[in-house]
Amino acid sequence: MLNLRHAALNLDERGVNYTRSPRNFLILSGMKAWRDKNKNAAAALLADMGGTYTRCAILNNGKIERVEVQANKSYDGPAALLEAYLRQLPGEIRPRQAALAIAAPVRGDEVQLTNLDWSFSIAKLRRQLRLDTLEAVNDFTAVALAVPHLGPAGVAQIGSGRALPDAAIGVLGPGTGLGVSGLLPCAGGWTPITGEGGHVTLAPASREESDILATLRERYGHVSAERVLSGPGLTALFACLAGEEATAVHSPELLIKMAVTEHHPLARRTLDHFFAFLGTTAGNLALTLGARGGIYLAGGILPRLVDNLKASAFRERFTGKGRFRDYLEAIPTLVVIEPHPALRGLAALLQPPPPDFQQGQ
Repeated sequence: MLNLRHAALNLDERGVNYTRSPRNFLILSGMKAWRDKNKNAAAALLADMGGTYTRCAILNNGKIERVEVQANKSYDGPAALLEAYLRQLPGEIRPRQAALAIAAPVRGDEVQLTNLDWSFSIAKLRRQLRLDTLEAVNDFTAVALAVPHLGPAGVAQIGSGRALPDAAIGVLGPGTGLGVSGLLPCAGGWTPITGEGGHVTLAPASREESDILATLRERYGHVSAERVLSGPGLTALFACLAGEEATAVHSPELLIKMAVTEHHPLARRTLDHFFAFLGTTAGNLALTLGARGGIYLAGGILPRLVDNLKASAFRERFTGKGRFRDYLEAIPTLVVIEPHPALRGLAALLQPPPPDFQQGQ
């Protein structure tokens, strides 16, 4: 694992650095070189590249500015999208550095997005954008790095619990996919965990859920947590509950509207199951990491459903782990309502974390 405050990186001739370990692949393209050589740089490009949208911004003197959200389907690849964003900036803003959060495993120079038919070379993208340095990390690694920078207004707590200082933190969130990450305390900072926890096998907690997963298994084979806990997962869950007689709903946004605004019985039942599965999965993550610093729930779906999540079985399912109920009841679960946490995390790559951070506050 990598301590982001004390990493010593060697920049190669392309301006791209690859730092690896057997348990963790985290690619940082010239972070130390950027700091050493560009202390007076006015701006850097930040981009959070998801399966559906890419959020672009400029980091200017420590502030995140000019945030724009672009639909990925409007472009044939990341270079075209980022070049279009850079072209509309004022002439005096021309970043020479960039940091990308990518919804994909980042294990080398070649990247293939998990839920989008885009693949690219990090080194080639750096040259295309005429950058001196480029950093690339998994999108939920970036979200995890944002956690120490979130104030009370950036989160909404679900249920009880109080975080312990200097304890592990878990992060997960449904969007186009299911992102999973975490932070481990280390001397002088935090070490992010980079993995693909969204693809673990989803576990049932009742006979009805066993039947749901059996149906999904017939359709898809392996039923990962992401197969249900994502935007596409919501519609797959609805179709599973509806059976062959009902009309399919292909839009997660429409399904959420049907459940929350129109009180559609089957859509509400779908959302209930979604929250229950999420609670079980979040509880598993908390036990796996020993995340007594809190579980943070991010992604594009949950921030607009905070009240529904509070009223759901989520927290009961989170704590419902038999002999470890008391252990989990002490752990807070918090929805990240900060609008662009991955951008905040990318900015944190270029800035030290606050020394007085207290989790869950």
